[in-house]
Amino acid sequence: MSELNTFKAVLVEETADEQFTVNVTNRSVSDLPNNDLTVNVHYSSLNYKDALSASGNKRVSSHFPHTPGIDAAGVVVSDKSGTFSAGDEVLVFGYDLGMNTPGGLGQMISIPANWAVKRPDNLSLKEAMIYGTGGLTAALCVQKLEKMGARPEDGPVAVTGSTGGVGSISIALLKQLGYRVVAFSGKPEQAEHLKSIGADEVLHRDVLNETAELPMGKERWAHGIDTLGGDYLTNLLKQIKSGGGVAACGLASSDSFSSTVFPFIIRGVSLLGVDSVYIPLSDKQHIWQRVASDMKLANLQDLCEEITLEQTPEYLRRFMQSKVVGRYLVNLKS
Repeated sequence: MSELNTFKAVLVEETADEQFTVNVTNRSVSDLPNNDLTVNVHYSSLNYKDALSASGNKRVSSHFPHTPGIDAAGVVVSDKSGTFSAGDEVLVFGYDLGMNTPGGLGQMISIPANWAVKRPDNLSLKEAMIYGTGGLTAALCVQKLEKMGARPEDGPVAVTGSTGGVGSISIALLKQLGYRVVAFSGKPEQAEHLKSIGADEVLHRDVLNETAELPMGKERWAHGIDTLGGDYLTNLLKQIKSGGGVAACGLASSDSFSSTVFPFIIRGVSLLGVDSVYIPLSDKQHIWQRVASDMKLANLQDLCEEITLEQTPEYLRRFMQSKVVGRYLVNLKS
């Protein structure tokens, strides 16, 4: 495969009045950092972190102009490290991709070779990016609960932020693995959609906060996956059954929460942190293998909307307006 001299990419630029513009433009390969591995990106996906980067959040991306995109799936153009061969199909998510290193919302990326894994058998590049970071985070949450000892017979699992990328894939994965799922959302109009992807029951997220003034609530859910943080996480913990656990992976509501020790010392509840960015490469390879096998969803296409690179700026704005549902697959091949 010959290396392209120019390619299309989303470019976020800071204006003189400290505003930020997001456009699709032509870039030169020489604009990329001088890393070992160069990849021609076929697919990416959209995540909340990409929207933060595109809006100029300098805790995510400190230097502009910048190309976001924390996910990428594509074909190796060259690898100076010798780890991969030209033509290998690889997946990249996490590390610094799309944060301060030009990301997957461009048709070419240049990264350290140890950021990439080979595409597993039984999983296409397109399928991998329907999962993307959101789906991989969901899979890691389910796996964390399993390692703690969670079983379907324990009872229902609560999923917060259920219309988002992590939440929606979590629902589908849990259902496929035999769990009963209770989805919490601030978008009641999406109830039927959530049931169609695997939720057994849909409740408004504010139901969780009915215990806000109480030290503990009734034992209602065996386990939980929380993408919101803040008061929702606080009050979810109060309502988990004895011996249960909550996998916490997000901050869509708040990056902090406060809690008494009661859930932990009265009911033995476990709070399980989930990181999908800097986990060891071997762990990423393992979870991708599970996604390609027992965690491969039969209804993948129903869980995403496919868009073009040119549509990406508008969809990134929708994230900041809380107008997104499920996963968004970006096709960069056209």
